[in-house]
Order: sequence, then C-alpha cells, then structure tokens
Amino acid sequence: MQEGLEGIVAARTRLSHVDGEGGRLIIAGYAVEDLAPAASFEDVAYLLLNGRLPDPPEGKEFAATLAERRALPSVARAVIDEAAAAKAPPMDALRMVTPLLSLGRQENPADDAMTAIAAFPAIVGTYWRVRNGQPPVPIRRDLSHAAHYLHQVFGDEPSAERARALETYLNTVCDHGLNASTFAARVIVSTRSDVISAITGAVGALKGPLHGGAPGPALDMVFEVSTPERAEMVIRAKLDRGERLMGFGHRVYKVRDPRADVLARAAQRFYATDGDRSLYALARKVETVALQQLRERKPERRIETNVEFYTALLLHGLGLPTDLFTPTFAVGRVLGWSAHCLEQLREGRLIRPQSAYIGPADLHFHPTSAAG
Repeated sequence: MQEGLEGIVAARTRLSHVDGEGGRLIIAGYAVEDLAPAASFEDVAYLLLNGRLPDPPEGKEFAATLAERRALPSVARAVIDEAAAAKAPPMDALRMVTPLLSLGRQENPADDAMTAIAAFPAIVGTYWRVRNGQPPVPIRRDLSHAAHYLHQVFGDEPSAERARALETYLNTVCDHGLNASTFAARVIVSTRSDVISAITGAVGALKGPLHGGAPGPALDMVFEVSTPERAEMVIRAKLDRGERLMGFGHRVYKVRDPRADVLARAAQRFYATDGDRSLYALARKVETVALQQLRERKPERRIETNVEFYTALLLHGLGLPTDLFTPTFAVGRVLGWSAHCLEQLREGRLIRPQSAYIGPADLHFHPTSAAG
C-alpha cells in the first residue's frame, strides 16, 4: 500500500511530464525553459487544449475567442460583494464564484474550459478591488491574457515588460503532472460531471496550504533577513532551530526545480528595468547563503531552490500582495486543470481507487429498548 498514492500511476497524459530525478519539466513536448519565456499564454493554452501550437491565424482567432469570454455573469458581482463584506480570503472568493460560470449555459466541456480560463483574471481582479474599496475596471478585450489580469487587479494598462514577466510565470505554472488539484479535477470529471464542477473542486484543493501556500513564506524569509549582511546569521539560526527554509527543496524534484531557473531569469530581466533592485540583490544573497548552509549541513541531500522562491520575488516585484499569490497561481493553473478535464473525458475511465481498512471487524451491535 502506498500512503497518499505516492508513486501510483493513476492516469496517462500528453500534457506534461515531471522528471524529478533529472530536473526536467516537459509541457506537451516542449521543455518549460524553452516554452515559458518566449510563448504567449494564449499559444500555450492552444497547445494544451489542442495538442499543438497554433499557426499565426489560428493563434489570433483563439486569442480573440478567449478574450470574448472574459466577462463574468451578473450574479457573480453579488457574490463578490457579499464575500468582500465578509473579508473572505481571495481563494475563498474564487471558490465561491467559479461555480457561477456555468449558470445559464448549456453544458459543453470545451466551451466550459475556455470560459473558466478566460474568466479567472476577472474573478480575482474584481474581488481584490471590491474588497479594498475600489471599483472594478471594465473588461478589455484588446489586452493579452497576462496584461488583462494585471489591468483587472491594478486598473492601469501594464507595460510590456510587466505583462511579459507575468506571462512567463503563468506559462511556467500552467501544468505540473498529476498534482493534488489536478488529480481532484480529474477525479470529479471522471464521474462525467461537468468541467466547471471539476475546476471548482480543483480550486478547493489548491486552497489547502500544503498545495498552494508556500510562496508567501519564502518572501517572508527574505524580509526577515532585511540586509545582505544579516543573511548568514539569520539562516544559520533558523537551521539551528530545526526550521525549514521556505523556497528550498521539493517533494518531487531531487535536483533543482527547472521552474525555478525559468523564473529566476524572468526576475533578473524584470528587476533590471523595474521593481526594487535592492530587494532582488537581497534575495539573491539569501539564496546563495541558504544553499551553502544546506549543503554544509546536509551533504547527503541535494536541496535546491524551488519554484516558490522566485515566484514570491517576481510576483512581489509586480506589485501583487501575498494574498494574491495563490489566486495568481490559479489564473495560470486553470489552464492545466481544464486540459486535464478534457483529456480525462476523452480517454479516461472512472477513477475509483481502493482503500485499506484498519478499523475493528468483530464488534457486535446490541439494540437497547426505548425508555418508556
């Protein structure tokens, strides 16, 4: 028996391959380091949904079709207002609003997938603005998907550099094998439930801190260090206390997380022209010292920087608060959830694993007479 289904193959997929021993991530045939920094999010979405990259006319048509689906159903605003009044966390608001995407629509898996991918930026951006006492901004269909998300959150059209930085991030995290939220989506849709229900379940899985909650603490450690001169002292003290260094090590990757390399280069490009360059320098110092300390103390293990470290640095540089880190991850990962749902519907069967019973088996029930 494998606890937590560790090492169990539960599905066959053409969408992504995670090679933990070799430190490789393949997205529909392309190495993540080749695809993520150069492709548009729309082209990556076409790739995962259709199995190939589009030619230019197909890409243009696909991007326009996606942009046409950005508006939220009218009832979504009422739910957003109620959630904002209750100060609900953004991931809770995303979980509440996602099911509304199917309201008044005839169920169609491919159509539902496109709608979810298109709508997530507006859900997150509208909720964040309303919760902070700001009016939502109108939907713009002339912006790229990444630029549209930044516009929904901040209200201003972002620079090309800011949009490219976010686009690289969304591409990098769009899919990653059969992780917890993707598995949840595939289980739900394997019952022949609808895609929106499956994506709602995936949001619920991502909301759990063991799956979607690490980028914020990685940045907290950088702020705790505060100056490059304190890096060795602070990190040594953390390790002396037996604390885990957030942003280092990964359950799957036994070498450096390839997504960390992609986002490290994206952060370097971004901070060269925008953002707080002193923070970038501090983060690089923290990374260097942390890796040195980890190798000295645990030479038998290869603990490397993971995706959360540079996710935190890049998203913070874009001005996104830590409360939006996981929802922003969802804006990218909803593509993978959607593609997995469609793949499961085409090729999969009902996912129904067994469980190992560990309770008693020899108890006897003795009904008692009613008091009278």
